[in-house]
Amino acid sequence: MRLNLSLRQLEVIVEVDEAGSFRAAARKLGVSQPALSRTLRLAEEALGTRLFDRDTRRVTITPAGQELLHIARRVLGDFDSALSELGHFMKGYRGQVNVAALPSMSVALLPSAVATFRQQHPQVEFKLQELAAEALLAAVEEGRADFGLCAKPAPDQRLRYEPLQDDPMMLVCREDDPVAARANAPWSILAERPYIGIQSGSSIRPIIDSVFVRKRLAVRAAFDAPSVAACCALVKEGLGIAALPRLSLGLADMRDLAAIPLGQPATFRSVGIVTRIGRTLAPASLAFMRTLIQQRP
Repeated sequence: MRLNLSLRQLEVIVEVDEAGSFRAAARKLGVSQPALSRTLRLAEEALGTRLFDRDTRRVTITPAGQELLHIARRVLGDFDSALSELGHFMKGYRGQVNVAALPSMSVALLPSAVATFRQQHPQVEFKLQELAAEALLAAVEEGRADFGLCAKPAPDQRLRYEPLQDDPMMLVCREDDPVAARANAPWSILAERPYIGIQSGSSIRPIIDSVFVRKRLAVRAAFDAPSVAACCALVKEGLGIAALPRLSLGLADMRDLAAIPLGQPATFRSVGIVTRIGRTLAPASLAFMRTLIQQRP
C-alpha cells in the first residue's frame, strides 16, 4: 500500500512533537490552530492510525507517530539539502561548464578566466574542447558545447555573437630581419617578400584573404602551413614572413622571432563568444560567460 503524505503534513508532525502542543506548533508554523489540526487529521486518515494522543493538558506522540517522526525528520532534512544544492546550482556555484574554443583562445583567454572563476566557484566542473572554427560552430549549434570562443563568424540566424576584444594582426618575422625594427608594417610587404600562409580551414585564413582582396594585393604563398606553430617555425628558418593574429602567437615558439602590427591604422580581427539562439544555458555557464566579459580589455 502506498501512503500519500505531503511535506507540509510531515512538517506539522515534527513541529507538534517539538512544541508539545497544537497551539505552539501552529504559532511557529504561522497557521491557525484549526488549520494545523485539520492537516494532522488528514495525515492520520491517510495512515489509518492516530499519530498523537490528545487530552486537555497535553499531546503525546503514539508509537506509529514516533516511527513516522524519524522518517519525517529524515525526509525534511533531505529535502532541505536538495533545495540547498539546487540553490547553489541556480547561483552558478555547482554544475558543469562546457566550452569550445579555437586553439588560440584556449591558450590566450581561457586559462586566466578559468582561474579567476574557480576562485569563487570551486565546485564547478569544466569540460574544455579545442576545435577548429567550423567544428566549433557545429558543436555550439548542436548543443555539444554551451558556447564557443572564436573569431567573429559569418552571420547565422541560429547563432549569437558577443564580441570580447579586437585582436590585432601582426607581421611575424625573424628578429634579425630589418623590418623587425619598425613600429608597424604595411600589408603590401606580404606581396613583396616570400609569404608563409595558413592552410584553408583555419579561422585565420579568410580574415587575411579578405584583407588581400580589399587592398587589391596579389599575394602568393610560398608555403601554406598547417598550423600557427608550423607557420612560425618556417619563418624562423628564414623561409618567409607571415601574418597572424596576436592572440594566436601563444601557440608558437616565438624565440628569435618578432611580431609587429600590420597596417596603418592597425588591422584587427574580432574575437568573442558564440551561443545558440533560443538555448537556455545553465547558471554556471552564464556566470563563466560574465567572467569572460568582465575581463575584456
